[in-house]
Amino acid sequence: MVDQLTKTAKPRLMAVHAHPDDESSKGAASMARYAAEGHEVLVVTCTGGEAGSILNPAMDRPEVLANMSEIRREEMARAAKILGVSQRWLGFVDSGLPEGDPLPPVPEGSFAVVPLEESTEALVRVIREFRPHVITTYDENGGYPHPDHIRTHEVSMAAWDAAGDPDRFPDAGEPWQPLKLYYMHGFSKARMVAFDAALKEAGMESPYTEWLEKWDPDRADVMERVTTRVACGEYFEARDEALKAHATQIDPNSRWFFVPLEIQRATWPTEEYELVKSLVDSTLPEDDLFAGIAGTEEKVNT
Repeated sequence: MVDQLTKTAKPRLMAVHAHPDDESSKGAASMARYAAEGHEVLVVTCTGGEAGSILNPAMDRPEVLANMSEIRREEMARAAKILGVSQRWLGFVDSGLPEGDPLPPVPEGSFAVVPLEESTEALVRVIREFRPHVITTYDENGGYPHPDHIRTHEVSMAAWDAAGDPDRFPDAGEPWQPLKLYYMHGFSKARMVAFDAALKEAGMESPYTEWLEKWDPDRADVMERVTTRVACGEYFEARDEALKAHATQIDPNSRWFFVPLEIQRATWPTEEYELVKSLVDSTLPEDDLFAGIAGTEEKVNT
């Protein structure tokens, strides 16, 4: 394998998600910022979200339930347009969130139980086609313990290892090695504490007080793992509109939209990530997913 160096205008970003709507609730403002700055940004959605419950009472109608797959695709298209990103379906079936005691098995043939080699090859194919410099995905806990989120982590890590290896999946395109991989980290205790204080200072009721009172003192805060905070407050409107585009999943009157945007921007104007793989030098903590990459040459494996 020969390394050929060619100039690149802007590094590319790929965000790997489990279901449609995950891209709008995790890292959406960061993606909107990078897209607005001229970076190519691709959302890879591993499943169609077919098993998702209708969480917005206004959409809980028989005709919606009967066309859930088609509607969720339409919602995803609207959200991607709002964020200014491209989107690809990986093509696997939503595993659903098992409930009950004992938990029922994950349905046969769904994403969480498809052989890892099969789903890894599917993601490697997209990586080699899009050629991202940076990939974002979920941590080992999936962000929360949904089987598709945990599988998304497993597939993303396996694809990182395989995409640049010409001996792995030789029929899936020319090898391409991404340079950095991050875990997306969402709602933290520190963020809740900050919003709780800001709302009370503004004379508003805080929904976080009760949550904080119930917080397990032995539970670690994800902020302890964060290496990178991306300033993206300017794009919080786009994030919220993208969330609302997923009308079956997001109630516009829900907690997602409780904190006024001006308080969010003043209190916590960033989204958080953890750098877990890097083939370039960058100094931690970072404020840019492309730290160490932007303005450098692009390595094309041939």
